Amino acid sequence: QTNGEWTFARLMYPPAPYGRGYGRMGFDWTQGRSSWTTDYPRADRHFAEAMRRLTRIHTRSVEQPVNLDEGDSYDWPYLYAVEVGHWKLTDAQAKAMREFIDRGGFFMCDDFHGTREWAIFEESMQRVFPDHKIVELENSDPIFHTIYDLDDRYQVPGEQFVRSGRTYEYDGYKAAWRGIYDDKGRVVVAICHNMDLGDSWEHADNPQYPERFSALGIRIGINYVTYSMTH
Repeated sequence: QTNGEWTFARLMYPPAPYGRGYGRMGFDWTQGRSSWTTDYPRADRHFAEAMRRLTRIHTRSVEQPVNLDEGDSYDWPYLYAVEVGHWKLTDAQAKAMREFIDRGGFFMCDDFHGTREWAIFEESMQRVFPDHKIVELENSDPIFHTIYDLDDRYQVPGEQFVRSGRTYEYDGYKAAWRGIYDDKGRVVVAICHNMDLGDSWEHADNPQYPERFSALGIRIGINYVTYSMTH
């Protein structure tokens, strides 16, 4: 770790009752084998490489898993979580995440699809922010114009697109860019629903996965990171 480096911090979390790894004998979500490890670590490292190549932001080459129970999340002001349709934060973790955000942290989540996974995500998120609503992010929001102008966004599917030809999963037919604003009008939670940016990063070097999806996925991520550091 070098002072001043931006680091891709990935949130570790306990799974919902139907989440991957739940109920497995001897299962310990802090040791991996759970939903939070999806695309890990290839997506993280590919995205960090893109940050180094496409921006002037000094970026660490390896990721940082973060457990809210350990109290060190404040060292990593940008926090990313994947498959949040399979998480279930404890009350203590929800409180820790709220404090992390209130102190200036930024949270991005991605790769969950359809109404069922939205309901699971929302239950925990409402305990983090009972006093703020989740809203649609308008095209005019600065988060879409920090580095790249991203008015013309489209649904970014997971690697399953290579086999299925479908951009959606379950009943998540339409991509939704949502967020939570703080009292000063700053986006502090960026929610990517019905899309899989993590796969677009992980498979950026996969010749079977269409380049246009990785191109947009990387640009969205870079805009979000830059926004989090400048707003």
